[in-house]
Amino acid sequence: VQLQASGGGLVQAGDSLRLSCAGSGPTFSSYTMAWFRQAPGKERQFVAVISWSGGQTYYADSVKGRFTISRDNAENTMYLQMNNLKLEDTAVYYCAAGHRGSQWIWRAADRSRERMYAYWGQGTQVTVSS
Repeated sequence: VQLQASGGGLVQAGDSLRLSCAGSGPTFSSYTMAWFRQAPGKERQFVAVISWSGGQTYYADSVKGRFTISRDNAENTMYLQMNNLKLEDTAVYYCAAGHRGSQWIWRAADRSRERMYAYWGQGTQVTVSS
């Protein structure tokens, strides 16, 4: 599956932004999908993950209550709605898909591990200013 992230931009603290990740291929709906982000000078970190059906989601503590991950399998697209953005949310945001057939990652500790994701998009920049 090929992934294309979009929707990034420059916003002010407290604003909202919605990222999209368009996937190719007829089997998009069978993949666990996730968002990661990488701030300048820092390692890439997990943001959120969603199961193949959208019925299960899991968030990093830093974004819980502010970000919402969702997907539209009919449109082969995943979203990340980001509300109440903070300066520390500034990063390049990447979308990722799990290994083929990975409908969900049942072990919670594994959901944030990059090795659980086989496909990556190119990233979209989100900059939050004060």
